[in-house]
Amino acid sequence: MIYEGDFSSPPGRFVLVAARFNAFIVDQLLAGAQDALRRHGVPDDRVDVVRVPGAYEIPLVAQRLGKSGKFAAVICLGCVIRGDTDHYDYVAGAATNGIASAALNCGVPVIFGVLTTDTLDQAINRAGAKAGNKGHEAAVTAIEMVNLLAKLPEGSR
Repeated sequence: MIYEGDFSSPPGRFVLVAARFNAFIVDQLLAGAQDALRRHGVPDDRVDVVRVPGAYEIPLVAQRLGKSGKFAAVICLGCVIRGDTDHYDYVAGAATNGIASAALNCGVPVIFGVLTTDTLDQAINRAGAKAGNKGHEAAVTAIEMVNLLAKLPEGSR
């Protein structure tokens, strides 16, 4: 048997956890994710948005929302741009590891839509310019994963 998700409109609510830090980038990711959900048949009244201070704070909120039983998927959106100090490494690593941990601990898809870029230009390109919109891609991934988990045998969850 081969199991694969699809892009049909899944049941349930979705939540977007979006950082306020680097809002000029994250707001574009958020708009892209909302557009993708709409285009795949998820109406706005089944989508919640939770704003957190920055990418570092995303994992805790994502895990709490994922464990709440109220959401089919949690989509995490943020942007960390490398600077002149080690701060980037700590924040990007904590966000990455924390979101992965939340995904494994809560039983619903927790999707990584956090940009980790070396430059502002790279972030702009990934938030809707040359490289597409990674928020849109994260929402499509969430839809596919919700549909995949619905097809898997119960013992696999």
